[in-house]
Amino acid sequence: MDFLQLEKKCFLVFGVANKKSVAYAIGRNLEACGGRVLYAVRDRETRDKVARLLPERPILACNVESEDDMEKLSSRVREHAEQLDGIVHSIAFANYSRGLQPFHQTAKKDFLQAVDVSCFSLIDMVGRLRDLLAPGAAVVTISISTTRMAADNYGYMAPIKAALDSSVVFLANALGKERSIRVNAVGAGLLKTASSAGIPGYVDSYLFAEKTIPRGRSLETREVADVATFLLSPRASGINGQTVVVDAGMAGNFFDRKIVRATVADSG
Repeated sequence: MDFLQLEKKCFLVFGVANKKSVAYAIGRNLEACGGRVLYAVRDRETRDKVARLLPERPILACNVESEDDMEKLSSRVREHAEQLDGIVHSIAFANYSRGLQPFHQTAKKDFLQAVDVSCFSLIDMVGRLRDLLAPGAAVVTISISTTRMAADNYGYMAPIKAALDSSVVFLANALGKERSIRVNAVGAGLLKTASSAGIPGYVDSYLFAEKTIPRGRSLETREVADVATFLLSPRASGINGQTVVVDAGMAGNFFDRKIVRATVADSG
């Protein structure tokens, strides 16, 4: 039974880099449900690597920072599909090459580049692909579980993800009025991905999150991908303009007795 009603629908998935990518897990889910998936990656080198993971699939190279690439995006997609039933935006970038810096010392060029790649790219790609989206299509982006927590090692990316969450609301409003197109975000807790490994101090935060999650084990990429897949389906037709938090209960257990005791003992 095709419960999610995704069979024979066509999707464009942005952001696969390797097997640990959230986008990879979403794409495989869609294929398992009988959907057809076009993949888009950041450059030709990544395309060659991803082609070994996903042979015989259409894989487009599209650098979202390149005006030329974005200008050609619609025509490249049209070579493989007449219309899209959904788009997955799983792209983020921050320049941590200077190491950990106080938030007020964030470099303007780093902040603006991160906004461009991590937030504006969603607005840009949806605008350019709007005419390809079928009535009732769905757009899903990958955000974070909270933008109200000042994590020192995540730095300026939390405000940028807050801008992404806000953009979801505005896009949902605009596209919903036009053709009942839905736009949502999945607010993921800490995950073990290749991109997260580049964030200074991330491993410690990941291990702390694992202790905070009530079930005692970390959030899995599969769990985030499953929610994203549901949001792409007609079964989620009543969900629009939302950031659906997937953190395995982490946010509700920060005052776990074991964690509090360990912290107090350490401070003493």
